[in-house]
Amino acid sequence: MNALAAVMQLLVAAAFVSIPVVRHRFGPAAKAAAVAELRRQEVRPEVLEENKLRFDAGGHETAAPVTVAAIMIAVAAANFADADLARLLTWIFSSLVLLMNAGIVYSNFTAVKAVEAAFRRNGDPELARVAVAPFLQAAEDAFPAWVRVQTYMRNTIVFGGSALALLAVSVA
Repeated sequence: MNALAAVMQLLVAAAFVSIPVVRHRFGPAAKAAAVAELRRQEVRPEVLEENKLRFDAGGHETAAPVTVAAIMIAVAAANFADADLARLLTWIFSSLVLLMNAGIVYSNFTAVKAVEAAFRRNGDPELARVAVAPFLQAAEDAFPAWVRVQTYMRNTIVFGGSALALLAVSVA
């Protein structure tokens, strides 16, 4: 059953790597759409750079998912090798991935309110004028339609794969 856990963990790793790949490929178009929306709202587009707002795969948008993927690959290797720590590592990291992905999904559902609150807390009066819902929608619309399907598939793989990995090491 460790091999099943390992395969699930490799799928989870691939799912996490897909995040920066998609953002790297389509982030510039999302930024351009967001800039156009800011101009439509008569907000200077430079406010994005001034406040370090990005749509590409820079910074934590790459570091976090790649780190998760690397950890899951290492745990998968331990499972393939039937290492003594494989079960414990699977319980720790697959559980953490489930919780992290739940947080990611929640943040996606509450993005408008969270960004509005962040813009208000920032203290920049120009950011406070941004109509966040159309701003975020413009950026989202710049991604191809298949990205939404890919997001659902990624979440299914992460939730299902992590749960199956935990189940597999529990019955092994």
